[in-house]
Amino acid sequence: MCSCGNAGETTLSAGAVGNVMQDTGFKDVAFSFPLPASYLGVNDGSSISKYMNSTRNATTTTLKSNVVKDTLAPYVVSFPSRGPNPITSDILKPDLTAPAVVILAAWSLVSPVSGVKGDNRRVPFNILSGTSMACPHATGVAAYIKSFHPSWSPAAIKSALMTTAFPLSVKTNSTDAEIAYGAGHLDPIKAVNPGLVDDADAADYVRTLTNVGSAGCTYNSRIIAPRELHIQVEPTILSFTSLGQKLSFVVKVEGKIGKTIAFASLVWDDGIHQVRSRIVVYALS
Repeated sequence: MCSCGNAGETTLSAGAVGNVMQDTGFKDVAFSFPLPASYLGVNDGSSISKYMNSTRNATTTTLKSNVVKDTLAPYVVSFPSRGPNPITSDILKPDLTAPAVVILAAWSLVSPVSGVKGDNRRVPFNILSGTSMACPHATGVAAYIKSFHPSWSPAAIKSALMTTAFPLSVKTNSTDAEIAYGAGHLDPIKAVNPGLVDDADAADYVRTLTNVGSAGCTYNSRIIAPRELHIQVEPTILSFTSLGQKLSFVVKVEGKIGKTIAFASLVWDDGIHQVRSRIVVYALS
């Protein structure tokens, strides 16, 4: 029994065959250790430690694992590069989320499974978690979109990913809401055909939309916002006559919020595509 001040090097070097660890670390991700380990919270760990010290014949019972479907997924976990930005919270990062927890990933045969010296296991694949796993997912989807649209700019691809992302639930994800997880969870299939994209040029991020859907299409605007915000879009309808055509619009936000931050969304809908852009409102201090 030990506190998790290390990755298991101490028990490995001591010749142990397993380890019971207690710590206050993250509870929403699995860790890899050089020995079979049970990773417990401080309260449960303390109870086991007292029991072990109370008898010379400590015993354990290993029960069958239960498989549970997580109905709240997808949601942003506690440990990756989630928002809000610790330096200035009005910078809206991250842009979106991607699969990052318990990912089967390629692994160097030079490194042990646990990364701990003395661990002699070598495998070509390992289970990894973190932003380092979300990044290749997002990169792969961006390359996938580029294969369909070779002429699209990085900004257009980013827009396609964000406006088609699966909206996460504020109630089940984080008190920081979209400041924590961005536009939502990426959807590769929808991102290939977003309908409209926000493309960046010299003017940089003017809300000017480019039609990448069909030659003749009409988009109606829809606002999703809390009652205290009054949001107007001018014009409320965008009618495109050709591919590549650009149309501009203006968003006006009025109202008072009784908290530091409020969230809303603008959705352009042509009956096939739902192009969603997030709106974040800060209260003046």
